[in-house]
Order: sequence, then C-alpha cells, then structure tokens
Amino acid sequence: MKKIIITIFLSITLVGCSNSSYKTIDQAEAYKAMSLDDSIVVIDVRTTSEYNEKHIIDAINIPLDNIDSIDLDKNTTIYVYCQSGERSKEAAQKLTELGYSNVYDMGGINTWTYETE
Repeated sequence: MKKIIITIFLSITLVGCSNSSYKTIDQAEAYKAMSLDDSIVVIDVRTTSEYNEKHIIDAINIPLDNIDSIDLDKNTTIYVYCQSGERSKEAAQKLTELGYSNVYDMGGINTWTYETE
C-alpha cells in the first residue's frame, strides 16, 4: 500500500512539474521562428521608457510588474525578453505559474543583433 501511495505521489508531482517551467531559446533561433510564424507573441518586460528607447520590432511592452495582467490563450507561444535577461527569467516563470504552456525566455535585448525600432 505504501508503495502505491508513493507511486501516485510521484506521478502527480512529475506531471505537475512537467508543465510548470519555461524554456530558453537562442536569439538566432527566436529570430528565425518569429520571421516564419506571426502568431508568436513577443513581450518586452522592461519599463515603458526602456521600451520607447529601443525594442524588438512587433514586440509589445508589458512591464514585469504588470505581467500577470495579460490575457492570452494559455497555449499561445510567448517569447519574453528584457535588458540583460534577469527580468525575462522572472516573467517567464510567472507566466508558467499562470498556466501558459509555451513560454520562452529570449534573454536580453543587449545581445540582440537583429533589427530594432
């Protein structure tokens, strides 16, 4: 009986964890995917003033403090980035905790070598 309970507990724990983490994506890979798939939502989690200075083309600005206010289909593919990669990690984690299943951390715009606006 004890063995069955442990097996059930581990199964529930593993299933719960499999959907609770975000993925990272190389910026070159992200750029290619964004070029081919316009359904990808790119979110800049920096402040509005940082976003206004420079941002990835077609990215939307949702500062980290407001990230829990987004309302998208939970299966939407979401790429997040910030200045150096720290806030994007936090945002990606928050989004997965909110139930989003296709969240990717792109890191920071400071290493983005493609077009910006």
